[in-house]
Amino acid sequence: MRNPVLSASDSNPATRAALAKRDNALSDHDVYLFREGTHARLYRAFGCHLDEVAGQSGASFTVWAPNAERVSVIGEFNGWDAGQAVLTVRQDGSGIWEGFVSGVKRGQAYKYRIASARTGQTMDKADPYAFFAEAPPATASRAWSLNYEWGDAEWMQSRREHNALGAPMSIYEVHLGSWRRGETNRLPTYRDIAQPLAEYARDMGFTHVELMPITEHPFYGSWGYQTTGYFAPTARYGTPQDCMHLVDTLHAHGIGVILDWVPSHFPTDAHGLAWFDGTHLYEHADPRQGFHPEWNSAIFNYGRNEVRAFLLSSALFWLDAYHIDGLRVDAVASMLYLDYARKSGEWIPNPSGGKENLEAIEFLRTMNQAVYRDYPDVQTIAEESTSWPMVSRPVHSGGLGFGMKWNMGWMHDTLEYVREAPINRKYHHDRITFSIWYAFFENFVLPLSHDEVVYGKGSLIGKMPGDTWQQFANLRLLFGYMWAHPGKKLLFMGSEFGQRREWTHEQGLEWWVTRFPEHAGAQRWVRDLNALYARQPALYEQDFDGAGFEWIDANDRESSVLSFLRRPGTGPPILAVCNFTPVPRTNYSVGVPGGGYWRELLNSDAAIYGGSGMGNLGGVEAAPIPAHGRSHSLALTLPPLGMVLFKSDVSGESNR
Repeated sequence: MRNPVLSASDSNPATRAALAKRDNALSDHDVYLFREGTHARLYRAFGCHLDEVAGQSGASFTVWAPNAERVSVIGEFNGWDAGQAVLTVRQDGSGIWEGFVSGVKRGQAYKYRIASARTGQTMDKADPYAFFAEAPPATASRAWSLNYEWGDAEWMQSRREHNALGAPMSIYEVHLGSWRRGETNRLPTYRDIAQPLAEYARDMGFTHVELMPITEHPFYGSWGYQTTGYFAPTARYGTPQDCMHLVDTLHAHGIGVILDWVPSHFPTDAHGLAWFDGTHLYEHADPRQGFHPEWNSAIFNYGRNEVRAFLLSSALFWLDAYHIDGLRVDAVASMLYLDYARKSGEWIPNPSGGKENLEAIEFLRTMNQAVYRDYPDVQTIAEESTSWPMVSRPVHSGGLGFGMKWNMGWMHDTLEYVREAPINRKYHHDRITFSIWYAFFENFVLPLSHDEVVYGKGSLIGKMPGDTWQQFANLRLLFGYMWAHPGKKLLFMGSEFGQRREWTHEQGLEWWVTRFPEHAGAQRWVRDLNALYARQPALYEQDFDGAGFEWIDANDRESSVLSFLRRPGTGPPILAVCNFTPVPRTNYSVGVPGGGYWRELLNSDAAIYGGSGMGNLGGVEAAPIPAHGRSHSLALTLPPLGMVLFKSDVSGESNR
C-alpha cells in the first residue's frame, strides 16, 4: 500500500492551507528561533505528530538533516520501503525536512532513512524527537500521542512551597528497574511501581523521588546515562502514559519528582544521534572536542545553535508534558571543562586559550533561565564535582543559574572519615568539620547516591568499621549527622535499611533483610529523621544561609565529638551532638545559649533503632554554668557511636 506524502510545496492550494493550519505546523518564526538556538519547544513541531490533513489520517514528520540528499520515512505503515514516503526539504536553508504521511497509525514503528549528500552513505535513524520507542534491543521509534488526563492539579498549584529553597527537601534516589522486583525477577512497569513507591516514599517521609534517567537508552547497563531518546521515557517499563501515571501517583501522595537528565554526552549507536546525516551534526567532528574518552560516547556541539535548541527543548519537554518538578543535570563538570578526563594534547583550548567550555557555559545559563522563566516553582540541580564558582547563583549575578548543586566534597570527606576505625578518627577530625567552611558558598544538596554503592565500592553499611552492631550504629550516626548538617538531603534506595549487597541494576533490593532488627532499626531511624526534619524549621529553613548554623565545639578531636546549633529564621535552635567513637561519655558539657529544659528530640542509640538505649531520659535542664562561650551548659550523656538532637522548651533565649 502506498502512503501519499503531502508537503508545504504541494501544488494544491487547499492542501497547502490545511498543512499550514496544523497545530504542529512549523512556522517561519519557529525556524528562526531554531536557527538562533533559543527555541525551547521544538518537540511541538519536530518529530512525528499524528494528525489529519485534507481528510486523510496519518502523521506529520519533521527532522533536521542539513547535509542529507534525501530523507524518507520508513516504517510498518509502508513495509519499510524508502521509496514511498519521501520528505521535502524546506527552501529556507534550514536543513529541515518535512511532510505529512497518510495511513500512519498510533504505535507503528518507523525510522528515517537518510542518504547523505556528503558521503553518499545511507543511514536508518531513530527520530531524535520521538515521544516513544520500541523496547530495546529494538531501535525504531513509534508514532505516538501524549494525551493523558492528569489528576494532580492540587499538587501543581501548591508545589512552589514544596520545591522552595527554604522548604524541607529529602530526596529518595531510585533506579526504577531494580527498586522492587517479583519472584520472577522481571522488570517492573511504571504502573507496577507507581503505588508501592509513592506509598513507601510518603511513609518514609521523603519529600521527593529522584528518578535515575528514564530517557530511552539502548544499553540497560548504562542505567539511562547513555541516552538516545531525549523526548521518550524508556519503553522497558511501559508507555508514555504509564510513565505519566507514575508521576501523577507520586504527586497524589505529596511526593515531588526529580528527573536525572543527561545533556553532557550521548552514545554512538548506529540508530542514534551520532553521524546523523552522514556528518557530525549533533557532535563535534574533532574527537578532541566531540568524543568522551571516559564514557566512550559523543559530546554535544554546544556551539551549534540547533543543538542547543534541541537540548533546551528536551529540558522543557519533561516539565511541560510530564509535570516533572526538577531536573538533576548529570556530569556538569564534564561540560564546563574542555580538558575533562583528557591529558595534555588531547583537547583544544577555547579562543582565549583557556580550558573553559564557553559554549557549554552559555547553554547551561540559557537552559536555567528558560526553566525558571517558565517554571519558577521547580528546581534545577547540578551534579558538579569541582569548585567552579557560583553554580547555584543567578545568571544575572554571574552564576550558572542552577537552583542547587550536589556537595561532592562533603560526600567524599564524610565517607572517608566514617570509614576510619573510630580510634583513628581523631587524626582525621578536619575531614568531618571542613565542609562548614564552604557550606554556604552554594545551595548544596548532600548526596549519598548510587555512585557510592557500585563498581566495587560496596554498600554504605559495608563501608562502616567494626562488628555488626558498630556498623549499624555508625550508619545511623552518619544519617543523623547528615540530616542535621546544612543542605538538602539525598539518599539512594536500599541505603535507608542498610542493604549489605552492592547495588546491581539486574536485581531488586534486598527487602527481605528488613525482617532483621538492625536493618528495621536503620529504616525506622531514617523515617523518624525525615519526620523530625519536616517538623523543625531549624533543620531546613536556613540551609543556605550561614545564620542557620553555629558551632558549639568543632575542636574536640580527642573525643571525636561535634556539637552545633541549627537555627530557623525565628524561634529556638536545635542542638546536635555527635559522638564518633564507641566510648559512652557521661556528664559531657555542652554550652547552650539559654536556660530551661532541653528536650531530647531524637537519639540514634535508642533501642527502637537497634541501639544500646543509652540517653538522657527525655531531656536535660540547662545549668547557669558557662561553657563554650555561652551562658549556660548541659551535662549530657553521649551514647556510643551516637548522635542526639535537643530543642529548648524556652520560647526565648538569652545572648551568648
